[in-house]
Amino acid sequence: MTEKEQKRTGPQMEASWLAVLGEEFKQPYMADLRAFLQEEKKNHTIYPPGSLMFHAFERTPYDRVRVVILGQDPYHGPGQAHGLCFSVPDGVPPPPSLVNVFQEIHSDLGLAIPSHGNLTHWAEQGVLLLNAVLSVRARQANSHAGRGWETFTDRVIEAINEGREGVVFVLWGKYAREKAGRVDRKKHLVLTAAHPSPLSASNGFFGCRHFSKINQYFTGRGGAPIDWSLPPR
Repeated sequence: MTEKEQKRTGPQMEASWLAVLGEEFKQPYMADLRAFLQEEKKNHTIYPPGSLMFHAFERTPYDRVRVVILGQDPYHGPGQAHGLCFSVPDGVPPPPSLVNVFQEIHSDLGLAIPSHGNLTHWAEQGVLLLNAVLSVRARQANSHAGRGWETFTDRVIEAINEGREGVVFVLWGKYAREKAGRVDRKKHLVLTAAHPSPLSASNGFFGCRHFSKINQYFTGRGGAPIDWSLPPR
């Protein structure tokens, strides 16, 4: 992320996010992360494009967050990552983990399996689709872990925990579950399960019924449920 890109990206995060996270961009770790990404771009392809690294914050303003689904890092195949965890752009086949998410929604709520994997419809209803690491080197999973993104996204979780109430945190897999300690369960609902990856989905993801549990939580508090279907695009 060049300095020019960082300045342009800031406002794209949407004003309510900048109000709680703007100071993070002035911190030393963010300067180190920026320098690392500049070097990466000289020799490697990285995903998603710089303009989409903060896409989750553009689509889901801070004051509208109702659900946080936490992923680990972006898809590392060409054209897959667009800044929303588990989601892929229009025209890109849903990866196996997302296929399993759709299967669980079908089993849980009886909704049809979507024809695409673009989860923007969820994001626009207040589902923050947040990866713990917001960039990745092409074809190298977790290649940008430990470079500073986790400090930033931990602060995102803390800001939601501290400043909001009644948010559902959805933590799939060991990595995501390790973030549970940052959430006050007296103020929020935390749901945990195995990761939807084909390697682990049968060990506790299938049958978790998280999607109906989320909606029951909201309706029980007098709120509206999330529409987990995905309209054709």
